[in-house]
Amino acid sequence: MDAESVRIAESGTLTMPDVLWDRTMRVSAVIAPLAAQAVVGRAAVDAAALSLGISRRQVYVLIKRQRTGSGLLTDLAPGRSSHGKGTWRLNAEVEDLVREVVRKQFLTRQKRTQAAVYRDIAGACRMRLLPVPARNTVERRIRALNPVEVGRRRGGPDAVRSLQSAGGDVPVIGTILEQVQIDHTVIDVIVVDERERQPIGRPYLTVAIDVFSRTLVGMVVTLEAPSAVSVGLCLAHAATDKRPWLESLGVDAPWPMSGKPRQLYLDNASEFKSEALRRGCEQHGIDLAYRPPGRPHYGGIVERVIGTAMQQVHELPGTTFSNPVERGRYDSDRMAMLTLGELEKWLALAVASYHGSIHSTLGQTPAGRWAEGVTATGTPAVVSNPTAFLIDFLPVVRRTLTRTGFVIDHVHYFANALKPWISRRDTLDPFLIRRDPRDLSRIWVLDPDGHLYVEVAYRTMANPVVSLWEHQRALARLHERGIAQVDEEVLFRMIGQMRDIASTASKTTKRMRRDMQRRDTTTAAAKRRAPSPGAVLPPDSPDDEPPDALQPAIAVAGFDQIEQW
Repeated sequence: MDAESVRIAESGTLTMPDVLWDRTMRVSAVIAPLAAQAVVGRAAVDAAALSLGISRRQVYVLIKRQRTGSGLLTDLAPGRSSHGKGTWRLNAEVEDLVREVVRKQFLTRQKRTQAAVYRDIAGACRMRLLPVPARNTVERRIRALNPVEVGRRRGGPDAVRSLQSAGGDVPVIGTILEQVQIDHTVIDVIVVDERERQPIGRPYLTVAIDVFSRTLVGMVVTLEAPSAVSVGLCLAHAATDKRPWLESLGVDAPWPMSGKPRQLYLDNASEFKSEALRRGCEQHGIDLAYRPPGRPHYGGIVERVIGTAMQQVHELPGTTFSNPVERGRYDSDRMAMLTLGELEKWLALAVASYHGSIHSTLGQTPAGRWAEGVTATGTPAVVSNPTAFLIDFLPVVRRTLTRTGFVIDHVHYFANALKPWISRRDTLDPFLIRRDPRDLSRIWVLDPDGHLYVEVAYRTMANPVVSLWEHQRALARLHERGIAQVDEEVLFRMIGQMRDIASTASKTTKRMRRDMQRRDTTTAAAKRRAPSPGAVLPPDSPDDEPPDALQPAIAVAGFDQIEQW
């Protein structure tokens, strides 16, 4: 497919103003339960109308939109194109100013009044020559704030105790995908480069565990440190059909566990929080929850599965084990053999083995438990458009459009689809762009109207596909050489040189190891054949043949003998 013809509808996950987004969430909380009912009584409709402050007719319209929509939060959002009466749209600069002043002046222990905050906003707008918003517009935005957050910021933790659950027990999970826990760990094995087969470090594993069945519904292996991006990539893997991915790995194993979770449970760490992740989950009806501080038992399920997986990883060549004492004199770097792709393939097979083993807590296999859940609730619907779903969770950068397209980290991107915007680029704000850190050969650019993402590839099509990790490593090497000015040609030349060196080093290393193995084998065979005084020489043994020094990395990894987790 021509890259320039690929367009994905923008779902509003980052372009819709906060106050409109929060309003849509409240509407969804009221309308979604009604739409799920076969028959909705007038009393329930009237109660919904009173709760939302709208008419009975509008409630029926929203119920119809919920039932006929695509299951997204923005199915219930008011039209954003009219800009007329009834919308809450403000100039983007004014919107940012209002949000900043409310955060600094209203959400504080000083407990300033809404009137005082509005005066500050109006004064700041006049000073910057911006239009002054109406007072009721500012007050609507304040009322739309999360009451728990407002109470905590203005009154402290005790002020919101009545608004929160008093229980400390882990919630009971009764169906598949009711709750999915995601966590990260560094894998206890050194991986090698794809070309030079030289050690490059320990990768990170991000896994998504369905709490009800203890099955793994998603997995991502990266060289980048855990972040909200890792969570988004893992969630996209969990929500989509895994058969195309397994086929690309060359893995013939079942992994039917897929679907959007109703709740996503994460460690309460700042690196796992981002606007893209929060809004992406809200857009797709996924409740984003974090482990309560000081309650480690809340995330115990995913941690136990990861711990069991790491024990099996210790059998791979290049393992670092869990600690230096356990490793002893084992040279992890020297013994490293698996590339990142081969490790991912090994893990996929290990997951299939785990799903078919008896789980001590469940008393049955995770696959069997999942099948019971499917029988009770039906087969979960997987995401029909994986690319569109993934885009909602990808990290965002903003760049100004130039005559030659976009430049991101010294890499140029261009497509003919940009030409209509280039002619009026001086009147356009910086563009919102999303990119996949695993593949920098393309980006997704949101059009100026905020309706469609357009796929834009490298301007120089001959440039190879690289990951963000490889890109950053090349930049670091250039800086080590003292090259202050880095352009795209220099960057990709460096990546090409690194790959050429890697390829040559790989061939040389393999040849030297093979020659050394032959010499050692020949010497050993000669010593065994050397006759003792008066001894009779035996015939040659097949065991004296030199073994192949370099078995395929996958065979060494033991794909044919994967133990159960």
